[in-house]
Amino acid sequence: MEEQKQIKWVSDKAHSEIEFSARHMMISTVKGNFGNFEIVALGTHTDPEAAKVEVTIDPSSISTREKDRDNHLKSPDFFDVEKFKEIKFVSKSIKKVNDTKHIITGDLTIKNVTKEIKLEGDLEGVIKDPYGKTRAGMSIEGEIAREDFGLKWNMVLEAGKVMVGSKIKFTAHVEMVAEE
Repeated sequence: MEEQKQIKWVSDKAHSEIEFSARHMMISTVKGNFGNFEIVALGTHTDPEAAKVEVTIDPSSISTREKDRDNHLKSPDFFDVEKFKEIKFVSKSIKKVNDTKHIITGDLTIKNVTKEIKLEGDLEGVIKDPYGKTRAGMSIEGEIAREDFGLKWNMVLEAGKVMVGSKIKFTAHVEMVAEE
């Protein structure tokens, strides 16, 4: 059988986003996103399991639509963006669950702390656009305990509740373009 040519896939920033949510005071959820990131994958059109994915996020591009909170998240209490210029994810394996669902295992690095995490990916389709480029759409979900990555700041509230929940959920909706 003929070996398939490796293709470089790059995120289309105009049609991609990385969002996150965290519990606030344990009574509500606050959402935000990162405005500046790059996703690059090396793979083929037909074998997602053979792909290698690398995500680089600029933590200083964080937005929760609240300037004071964003500045606090950029401070040494959280991301320390002056010292740590990127958040990085590098895939180790991609396992097919069914025709569209995949489990993506890889190393996530935040503030020089690297931990292996698992993500759930949903391949939403592959098409040729009107300009002849091949595009793939996918949604990815995951969850981390922020303290595992040195994001430990918190404040105890009444009845033992805390200001910021431990679990951070994130979702990426990504449109990738093949550079053929």
